[in-house]
Amino acid sequence: MRRFILISHLKIHNANAMSSPFTIGFPAMTAWLGVIHALQRKLKEKGFDGLILDKVAVSCHEFNLQTYKGENDFENSIIINKTPLIFDKKYTGRYPKGTFPNMYEAPLIGDGFIEEARCHLDISLLIEYSNIDAEQTLNLLQSIETIIPTMKFASGDIISFRNCETLSFNENKDEDQELRKISNKLMLGHVLIERRDLVIQSMLEGQDALDAVLDHLKVTHSSQMDDDGKVTWSSHRKTNGWLVPIAVGFQGISELGIAKNQRDADTPHRFAEAVLTLGEFVMPYRIESIDQLLWQYHVDLENNLYLCQNLRTN
Repeated sequence: MRRFILISHLKIHNANAMSSPFTIGFPAMTAWLGVIHALQRKLKEKGFDGLILDKVAVSCHEFNLQTYKGENDFENSIIINKTPLIFDKKYTGRYPKGTFPNMYEAPLIGDGFIEEARCHLDISLLIEYSNIDAEQTLNLLQSIETIIPTMKFASGDIISFRNCETLSFNENKDEDQELRKISNKLMLGHVLIERRDLVIQSMLEGQDALDAVLDHLKVTHSSQMDDDGKVTWSSHRKTNGWLVPIAVGFQGISELGIAKNQRDADTPHRFAEAVLTLGEFVMPYRIESIDQLLWQYHVDLENNLYLCQNLRTN
């Protein structure tokens, strides 16, 4: 019997959308597993000493990236929270004469030079838990409901959440029926799963890792002319599905050592870079296995890798 905690419809304000140095969008998986680890530590302080929260699934119900696009702008601009957009008093020097009648009609500008991508989210978290007595379940849920409003989720503030409840998955019963009970709770939304398999397949065919990711994300436009001279345009990707780049961890690029002015003098220091791969947002009813939903930590000391992985792709 596998047991889960479902935190439904967490509304998060100003979460970090800078998921890696290369991508802006849905928060990195390290953020979601990180907050589960932080929740576990807070629960242990409340007396749940043996509790283990080690796997999580994320269902996104709504995603709103904070961007701005003026009437005559070609691209969207990121709204920076610490330095709000202001009227451009020097608009006459930035645009050809007569482009805008006054500064109130010209595009807004921000004084900050460091972009901080933010987003508003509505998500549900499915957390697998273990090593706790059934008699403690009610107290566990009450403690979680008390702790959640005090925490940051992906650097964002919690506005509200619907409820916390426990779910079970009996592996000795019909798997489809057991999975349907859980997937129905994650609707309406899209769950994020890992598609590292697509990157691996492209690399086996001779592509570079980054080229493999970009090749699956690019949209190819093509046209075809019929006998009557009518032109029909079509757009497609290499693979069907809602594929997105996702940050799933870090790889060490230096040896362990001590750095000047490091935060913790007793812990070895190492420089690292973000690890990027492909993910896919799918409707929960398309999930074939409970393990396809769940993410967990994976450490590869030989290759200096610290990753978040789908159980099914390990």
